[in-house]
Amino acid sequence: MAIDSFPVLSALLQWSPALVSGFGQNILISVVAIAIGSVLGLLIGALALSPAGIVARVWVQVFRNAPWLVLIYFTTYVFPFEIHIGSSYVSFPDWVKVTIGLALPASANVAEIFRGAIGSIPSTQWEAARSLAFTRGQIFRSIILPQCFKRMLPPWMNLYAVVTMGTALASLVGVHDVIDTAQIASNTVNMTGFTVVIYLSLLVLFFAYCYPISRLTQRLERRYAFY
Repeated sequence: MAIDSFPVLSALLQWSPALVSGFGQNILISVVAIAIGSVLGLLIGALALSPAGIVARVWVQVFRNAPWLVLIYFTTYVFPFEIHIGSSYVSFPDWVKVTIGLALPASANVAEIFRGAIGSIPSTQWEAARSLAFTRGQIFRSIILPQCFKRMLPPWMNLYAVVTMGTALASLVGVHDVIDTAQIASNTVNMTGFTVVIYLSLLVLFFAYCYPISRLTQRLERRYAFY
């Protein structure tokens, strides 16, 4: 039986390349957001261990408890559409603004993950290292940090999966991602059955991408449970 006999399936196949391309935009946003958030979060987490830790604690409390959609709207409408550099103008696309909006709460969560990893290291390891005449910098760099990164990896991966799902908010500020593509396809085809199927397909796409991350996170948690 020809596939044309099933108009919903036929339309879905026609729109599949566009959906995959749109999902690529979501993945790009999630990867860049978690990268920026991780670097910023580690710096904030390190700052929290210093005498100026109050600044880091305020940052964490503000951005961990702020709604992600509000942050995305904030970065979208506060940052300019283009930046003036010298005699030229450089565009500041909406997907970059969304990325920054997601990187802010990600940085706060990474800072907390880092703080928790540091706090989970037994104090006896610090004392044993001091007894061997290691400096504080050497202890931190050679003994504490390697263990912290192992402890941080599972929750960091889980955070990345959450950020990936959060990219679905990008379409609300005009980013042409997979959700926006699905809305265009739904309006173009204008069939109730197709609308149901295409949004079900989005669920499958996000699940297929995030579920392996979740499974790997569980394996790493079991592997590093005794570190």
